[in-house]
Amino acid sequence: MQPLSYYQEIISNYFNTLIVNEEPANLYEPIKYILSLGGKRMRPVLTLMATEVFDADCKKSLAAATAVEVFHNFSLIHDDIMDDAPLRRGNETVHEKWNINTGILSGDAMLILAYQYFEQYEPNIFQELAKLFSKTALEVCEGQQYDVDFETREDVTIPEYLKMIEYKTAVLVGASMKMGAIVAQTSEENKNLIYDFGLNLGIAFQLQDDYLDAFGNPETFGKQVGGDIIENKKTYLYLKAMEFAKPEEKEQLLHLFSIQPNDNTEKINSVKEIFNNTGASQETKNAIEKFTLKAFETLEKMDIKDSKKAVLKAFGEKLMSRNV
Repeated sequence: MQPLSYYQEIISNYFNTLIVNEEPANLYEPIKYILSLGGKRMRPVLTLMATEVFDADCKKSLAAATAVEVFHNFSLIHDDIMDDAPLRRGNETVHEKWNINTGILSGDAMLILAYQYFEQYEPNIFQELAKLFSKTALEVCEGQQYDVDFETREDVTIPEYLKMIEYKTAVLVGASMKMGAIVAQTSEENKNLIYDFGLNLGIAFQLQDDYLDAFGNPETFGKQVGGDIIENKKTYLYLKAMEFAKPEEKEQLLHLFSIQPNDNTEKINSVKEIFNNTGASQETKNAIEKFTLKAFETLEKMDIKDSKKAVLKAFGEKLMSRNV
């Protein structure tokens, strides 16, 4: 196994040389733009790492890794349209830079391009990758719909919320790792275990993203801090605050999540204060740790060398230590 930077460099170099059709420019320029913004590229890195975990050359899974990243960015374009988000990775979102129609169409094209990358594999591997990808893509859509539905519901439960983030975010992390295992042609048990590792890590990652959305540094977070509060999203923070809140705090929180002021600064600050006072902030940190440890427990069941388990564990710890 190589250090994390090795896989990141392979992905970065590959995306720098990626050729996307030039015409019509208004379809492909937004695709090149969103892919050029980089971001963490966590998912394709995981695909490469998983391939080497199971003793195959990581470069064999570059096409699958690219499919994962192209699909992920497609979902971001459409998510940003639905959320009316102004920023992505510290830059203008596609629909702000161009327009909504361009964002929809370029996103659609990216979904199709993602499938095309699987065509580089032999039929049996192609079939397995495409089957996993289709299942995952549909779950991501289901997760996004749950997310939208929750904005107008007052009775969202913690289990419902965890299911939503599992589908919207975590399944793609799990699938990213399983694709590497598929390309490496390891055992079914290893494929499923690496999927579970990625799934639990993905849930922890999304919970942390929710936490950082409220409490992150706007200069380094890359997105609008407080965006979930502005959108009245029932995040884990919100649900735990409602669970622990005193009657007057609950009433205040319900009111704050029913208004859309012109200036959201006061709303964001008031909500964050309630999150802290009720203990919801700490409970969210506890949940992040719980799912991270669950991912690490899955590692122990995997039929791989201890040194490789250590690499995956170190990756998980690095992911969970971000404090932007």
